Parts: sequence; C-alpha cells; structure tokens
Amino acid sequence: MNSLFLFGMPGGSEWILIFIVVLLLFGGKKIPELMRGLGSGIREFNNAKKDVKEKIREGMEEPKITEDEK
Repeated sequence: MNSLFLFGMPGGSEWILIFIVVLLLFGGKKIPELMRGLGSGIREFNNAKKDVKEKIREGMEEPKITEDEK
C-alpha cells in the first residue's frame, strides 16, 4: 500500500521537467503573476476554512442563560 502511494509522487527529475515546461509555456515574466494569484487563492481558502471552523465551534457552544430568561 505504501509503494502505491509513492508511485504518484514526482521525484527530482520530474519536478525539473515540470518547471521547464511551465517556463516554456508561460515565460519568465508571467510566472510571478501566476504565483501571486496562487498565493492569494490559498490565502482565501485558508480564511474561509478558518471562518467555517469558528462557526462550527460557535454552534457547538451551549447558549448562555441571562438573568431575564431565568
């Protein structure tokens, strides 16, 4: 099972080949813009994930009973 998991992971030479293909397709000037967009997308995803966790945590808390409700 462990060898099946490692089969899909690219090694060193595969990463170099992927980098060269990306460089050829997009050019050197476009890559920083693509990485910036990728970074902002990851940041938005993490913020949304944090908001969902907070809402779930708030929903699991017991309601506070005030003096007027007693």
